[in-house]
Amino acid sequence: MKKIIITAISMITTLTLLAGCSGNSDKNNGQDSEKNTLTVGFDQNFPPYGYVGDDGEFTGFDIDLAKEAAKRMDLELTLQPIDWDSKDLELSSKAIDCIWNGFTINGREDDYTWTVPYMDNSQVFVVKTSSNITTFDDLKGKIVTAQADSAALHALEEDDYKELTASFKELVTRADYNTAFMELEAGSIDAIAMDIGVAKYQIEGKEDEYIILEEPIVEEQYGVGFLLGNTELRDKVQATLEEMVEDGTFSKISNDWFGYDVGIIGKQ
Repeated sequence: MKKIIITAISMITTLTLLAGCSGNSDKNNGQDSEKNTLTVGFDQNFPPYGYVGDDGEFTGFDIDLAKEAAKRMDLELTLQPIDWDSKDLELSSKAIDCIWNGFTINGREDDYTWTVPYMDNSQVFVVKTSSNITTFDDLKGKIVTAQADSAALHALEEDDYKELTASFKELVTRADYNTAFMELEAGSIDAIAMDIGVAKYQIEGKEDEYIILEEPIVEEQYGVGFLLGNTELRDKVQATLEEMVEDGTFSKISNDWFGYDVGIIGKQ
């Protein structure tokens, strides 16, 4: 009888502990849904939007926007460098909360939950001035590169550019544009398809060596991308961006990086 009572007490104690664990788990889940961090995924080789500065710290236009937004939302900002072609996995696994790094909306409208566009962007070709390449026709028989899973690559793979891409000797991809520019300088490739903002940053002070072809591949817009369906966090970031535009902070950050206001929120 004594043994039965002890066993019963043990069972009750175990059930109580399990109930307690279940309660703690629910509480932790609740805390997760109200976490106090904002983890931003970005390509650390994508200046001037996100990159490693001379001091070894992450910097860039989008980084500064994210810092200001996180501060206003009373969230601790975590900057998470990612491989660009792995961004979807990073987002779906919730390793990051959003992608904020010169992220093109066009062609991806249904793949993510987006803020409204905050700046215009175009995809362009960069070539060496000594190449005598000045038009799309001059790219026939040339080796062209683009970043893997980039907007430029997607544009060149569209039907509208099927003939142009077919005229290339080869269309290759690289993990980042720093590598692409080293290859362009060395002459192992002939042209880079890329975002115009990044192109201008890369060739600043080297305009005698490189040129941007006048005709854009396609005109696009940047936004902040969230996991499809995450409207709650998107709405918070969106409202904060609009607040930054209204009080002039967005314009100030833009002028610090580009010398003028690139913002288009409220101007469309």
